[in-house]
Amino acid sequence: MTETTPDLAPSDLECRDLVKEFSEFRAVDGVSFDVPQGSFFSILGPSGCGKTTLLRMIAGFQSPTSGDLLIKGRSMIGVPPNKRPVSMVFQHLALFPTMNIGENVGFGLRQRGVARAEIKRRVGEVLERVGLPGVSERRVDQLSGGQKQRVAIARCMVLEPDVLLLDEPLGALDLKLREHMKVELKALQAAFNTTFVYITHDQSEALVMSDNIAVMNKGRFEQIGTPQEVYHAPRTAFVAGFVGDANRIPVQVVDATGGTLTLKTGGGAPLKLDAAAQGSADWRPGQRAEVFLRPEAVDLLPAGSEQAEAANMVPGVVDAVLFNGANSTVTVRASDGSLMTAALPQTGVLAALRKGDAVTTRWHPSQARCYPVAEG
Repeated sequence: MTETTPDLAPSDLECRDLVKEFSEFRAVDGVSFDVPQGSFFSILGPSGCGKTTLLRMIAGFQSPTSGDLLIKGRSMIGVPPNKRPVSMVFQHLALFPTMNIGENVGFGLRQRGVARAEIKRRVGEVLERVGLPGVSERRVDQLSGGQKQRVAIARCMVLEPDVLLLDEPLGALDLKLREHMKVELKALQAAFNTTFVYITHDQSEALVMSDNIAVMNKGRFEQIGTPQEVYHAPRTAFVAGFVGDANRIPVQVVDATGGTLTLKTGGGAPLKLDAAAQGSADWRPGQRAEVFLRPEAVDLLPAGSEQAEAANMVPGVVDAVLFNGANSTVTVRASDGSLMTAALPQTGVLAALRKGDAVTTRWHPSQARCYPVAEG
């Protein structure tokens, strides 16, 4: 899929029909996108989808098979990594344990032949900006995991790159620190007003930090959009299933006229969706499809609330209640054996809900997305 990010700001990074082949395998398959200046752009996808290969091409560590890559309007094809206006933060940070913090941060400046006094001044300034004043003489092993992350970013930002590349930098941190660093990274990006290109397989990282997200699958971008667009209006079944949790309901098309897409489940339950929200698929009666529905869009009603032939209301029995703190996840089993998951706050119907209770699941026609199932 070829598209550009929906923003009118000038682009710091542009990729045009970028392809990378290894023998007969295409790791990156015709990717095109723009990253506006000063934005946080995430490339999200599963392991092996091509996102690291794409990042390495931007950095200059690998050359594209075809296509073009521009930074500030200048083509980077043939430009070596050390001549590109980019810096890169790796997952394992690659800090030098034999150097103190100031020496680590100033390493790139020394490589460029910057005067010692100027290095000291710039190192002090950038450490101040990342919230680590006065640590220049400390050793790397004297810092916490979050502080090491900020030193790695300071080492890049002291070089004043146009684009900062981040290769899953939170992957090695524990869960609590990872949650904290999501907020810190976004704040640092805004403070420096530098374009960040961030790759991850963790959809929560991308949703929290990004201005725009590109969802990558098998070497291609399936969708580029804001976190809200990618989450609430996924363009493909892959995006709907990969970004966030979703109930997946196999269905068959009954009718697609009058602005309503009418479906039925394997157990015969009628479902109705807003046809306009389902994209441009050419629906036909009898066609196989799959509905994706977020757990937070599902309501639970007391048993007997369903009406005869009522759409999107399916009776069932509580199969499990999983406590998650402020919310709980409730799994409901319908009479045909299918399962529906609802995410509910610890109030109302959930307060007294137990396994085995009879309930009815309900959801609004605008809340679900339906995608055709490929024949065969």
